[in-house]
Amino acid sequence: MVCLDTADRVLLLHWRDPYDGARLWEPPGGGIEPDETPLQAARRELVEETGLDPAAIVDRSVPVERDTWWNGKHHVGPERFFVAHFAHVRPALTRTGLMVDEQASLIGHAWVPWSELDTLTDRLEPPGLLAVLAALVPDGPWRDHPR
Repeated sequence: MVCLDTADRVLLLHWRDPYDGARLWEPPGGGIEPDETPLQAARRELVEETGLDPAAIVDRSVPVERDTWWNGKHHVGPERFFVAHFAHVRPALTRTGLMVDEQASLIGHAWVPWSELDTLTDRLEPPGLLAVLAALVPDGPWRDHPR
């Protein structure tokens, strides 16, 4: 999901792939359990990965085609992306919900200005995150930015 603070900064988690050491930036998210809806999964993953309030996630999503490698496995297919708005500047995160292997792979996080998404030195997943953001929040300040 795409998390935004009051200054329209995007929350990105910085990961190191345990398989090959590659680094990437990615919004919070993850897999759907068999008994979950995509919205329920997004809310659970937000709490697990950040400790942020799951009620901030809006019940509106867009499908995003994913094609990425993680931990030696190729992941291809659609994923639902939601948006969460937070009423604070750079809300603090907690890592208490992460599994042991996730704790070892998570390097850190950053609240990145949307206009700087294309300046990250490590890979951004999904690569078209700005287009995802524009689809989720079409009236945002990024509406006239070329994608």
